[in-house]
Amino acid sequence: MPNTKDSTQDDPTIIVSDPTSASTPKAIDNITTSTSTMSPPENPQQAENLDDSSQVYMTGITLRLLILSVTLAVFLLLLDMSIIVTAIPQITTDFHSLVDIGWYGSAYNFSSAAFIPLAGRVYTSFKAKPTFICFLAVFALGSMICGLANSSNMLIAGRSLAGVGTSGLQNGAITMVSYAVPLQKRPLIIGVIMGIGQLGILLGPLLGGAITQYSTWRWCFYINLPALGVCVALLSFIRVPEKGRGRSTSGTRAESVIKMVLTQLDIPGFLMFAPAAIMFLLGLAFGGHEHPWNSATVIGLLIGGPALFIVFLIWERCQGDERAMFPLDMIAIREVWTSMLAGMFVIGAIVIIFAFYLPIYFQAVKGVSPFMSGLYVLPNIISSVICAMVSGVLASKLGYYVPWVVGSGALCAVAAGLVSTFGPDTPVAKWVGYQILLGARGAAFQMPMIAIQCVLPQDKLPVANALLIFAQTFGGAVFLTAAQVVFSSSLTTQLQDTGFSPARVQQIILAGANGIRQVATTERDLGLVVQAYSDSIDKVFYVGLAVSIGLFLSGWGMGWHDLRPKKSEGVLPESSSSGDEKTSSGRQEQAGGQV
Repeated sequence: MPNTKDSTQDDPTIIVSDPTSASTPKAIDNITTSTSTMSPPENPQQAENLDDSSQVYMTGITLRLLILSVTLAVFLLLLDMSIIVTAIPQITTDFHSLVDIGWYGSAYNFSSAAFIPLAGRVYTSFKAKPTFICFLAVFALGSMICGLANSSNMLIAGRSLAGVGTSGLQNGAITMVSYAVPLQKRPLIIGVIMGIGQLGILLGPLLGGAITQYSTWRWCFYINLPALGVCVALLSFIRVPEKGRGRSTSGTRAESVIKMVLTQLDIPGFLMFAPAAIMFLLGLAFGGHEHPWNSATVIGLLIGGPALFIVFLIWERCQGDERAMFPLDMIAIREVWTSMLAGMFVIGAIVIIFAFYLPIYFQAVKGVSPFMSGLYVLPNIISSVICAMVSGVLASKLGYYVPWVVGSGALCAVAAGLVSTFGPDTPVAKWVGYQILLGARGAAFQMPMIAIQCVLPQDKLPVANALLIFAQTFGGAVFLTAAQVVFSSSLTTQLQDTGFSPARVQQIILAGANGIRQVATTERDLGLVVQAYSDSIDKVFYVGLAVSIGLFLSGWGMGWHDLRPKKSEGVLPESSSSGDEKTSSGRQEQAGGQV
């Protein structure tokens, strides 16, 4: 058994489990490693993750600092996606750039989506904490450029750079947590990160509106700088255990780093993947807005993107799983591809669709202000956060994650069906109660990440996390576009069926959800417009119902793996540990040295 005395004496908050020890602290606040000898897992791929007898983990104050830092980073990531929404009108006025309105959000999303797989390769090749800090620095630089922008083009460039920075934040957060705590404890920790992080989506428009009204829109971006500084400061006080194949860049010569970048990061694959992803996302963004869906521009983008993606997949097959950004053999594992589907449905579809269209319902149909619409969706957000935390605790205690995914899908399907009955006269009790039920989606937030960690070795997790995060991002773009098509076509049809002229219909649509009461001047017209909005939004919620069913079905394929340590019937003799040491070679590294 490896000698741990010297490797831990300088940092009492990083501990190494002893397979022969008698007891283990139970409290969540004092997360430690399993003290029991693990029985061999049935699936060979699980061996590296489930045999924790030689792992180095964090506990105490340093673990809390890590959780606080990565939670704040994920919160800022999601906040930055939505805070600009209410600032865009003032930005377009200052820069006289109404034609660029779509690029302020798209530039951020496109660059983030394009760099997510590359970020997975970066975390595989370099140590997690310094890599995470580098992504934070890029995010901060992009935010600073946005705040200092003196032209629309400069703002778009800053948003693109910020998107590159955020492409590695969620992956880095999950990767460091997987290094810092044992598998059994991860559902709770990741649930806290994802649950609290999603508050950024809700608070973004509220903060953006308040900042723009009482100060300047530039603080929508400057606000990231001190917060990101706090993240870096917190991380500077802790050492994160490093496992797997991560390599440190500290002390290496520049030419060695360059060689590693060229040989490990699949740069040719990235140069094919990035334009393929951007072309397809541009086609979705342009369709029905800048260009008709049947225009040559949109059709060319929607065909060219997938065609180039096929070429990219052929290249990835030739690369092999060790160097590929999209390892096809990894994706073929049932738990991996079903987890990608589940993540796409719950984060990329259910969260995004209802986060966008519930406020529209309250503004257009109920006639409340944007600020009040944000308050009205609080039951949904609070319920989701609570469900994420509760499911994390119970998954850690009971050992299984599939029931929470399946149950979340079933409850979300019921809730989406109930929410689709919303109308102009829906009472408070119903729209509050139905939103609370819809918050059951939170129970599934972290489970796809946990499922992947059950079947893959530690050195594969950064790439697997990147696949999952890309599925969420890509799914969000696709399903949000689908929802927008359903909403726009339904609203146009219903307004035309009420007898409004084409010019009048266009005027009502351009007024937006918060402006229909200014263009619909008579009580009759307002009633017709409100009803058309209500019916169209209800049809969007049918899309939410469909993806909830998809979440329910995909959850069954994520594997019934027990997260709890498996105790052997007796204590293994000391000589038996040699095999475990051999199996765990390369995984006993902690920050600062070898165990």
